[in-house]
Amino acid sequence: MKIIDAHLHLFPADSPKIEAMAAAVGHHNSTDHLRQVYGALNIVHGVVMGNRSMDPAYHNYPTDLFHYCIGLDSSLLPADGTAVPEDLVRLAEENLKRDACCGVKLYPGYNHIWLTDPLYEPIYALAARYGKPVAVHMGLSAGPRAHLKYCHPLVLDEVAADHPDTRFVMCHFGNPFLDAAAAVVEKNPNVAADLSGLLEGRVDLEAYFREQAGYVSLLKTWLTAIGRWDDLLFGTDWPIVNLGEYIAFIQALVPEKYWEQVFFQNANHIYGLGLH
Repeated sequence: MKIIDAHLHLFPADSPKIEAMAAAVGHHNSTDHLRQVYGALNIVHGVVMGNRSMDPAYHNYPTDLFHYCIGLDSSLLPADGTAVPEDLVRLAEENLKRDACCGVKLYPGYNHIWLTDPLYEPIYALAARYGKPVAVHMGLSAGPRAHLKYCHPLVLDEVAADHPDTRFVMCHFGNPFLDAAAAVVEKNPNVAADLSGLLEGRVDLEAYFREQAGYVSLLKTWLTAIGRWDDLLFGTDWPIVNLGEYIAFIQALVPEKYWEQVFFQNANHIYGLGLH
């Protein structure tokens, strides 16, 4: 079975912090290492969630291995209220014009900016014009300084309803707001969700499923209840998980008859990757 990792992050290879993070889950922070592990696990492609810069020249990834979403993160829209860059929309479009760029990534909880803010209106319009989705970090954050009210799934519901021509991807299935996430995906035909970042660190899956049976049951319940298997995407949130373990985790949540859709076909279609 071919696999697309529809949600990962890449960092400079000379970062000791990121190397330590990757090493803690049995990996190394390098594209060469990812290429090797991808080959072993039959991960044929990945979607990089952009960080740190909107300069197109910064986002030059091996095109046989990656597409990317240009990210409007807290380095560009800081939560301290400083001014929005004047060339934000121009740079977003420069990226969206590139074949390698398959969408936009928003980080509202980290930016402390509502998805309904007028700032994002031209971004939604550009995404619709270029036929590329807007991925949105939803749910828990990587640190305590983010504000969860900005990244609750119900906020995405309002934006999706008001922008029916724009495709959205709810990252992390809005975890842990699973009931709200399921409702938003079920209600809105223009909202998909990726299943990235539901674990962190190394995991003994047998012990995990035993000790976290309640949480796993909730995940399965809501994924099954909405039945939107053609709108769910496999993703890892690399480098926070061991790739092989995470594949096995998602396989345990998704009925086998839907694996081809969730692990490959949906991301290929929604992100327009053109893979065969």
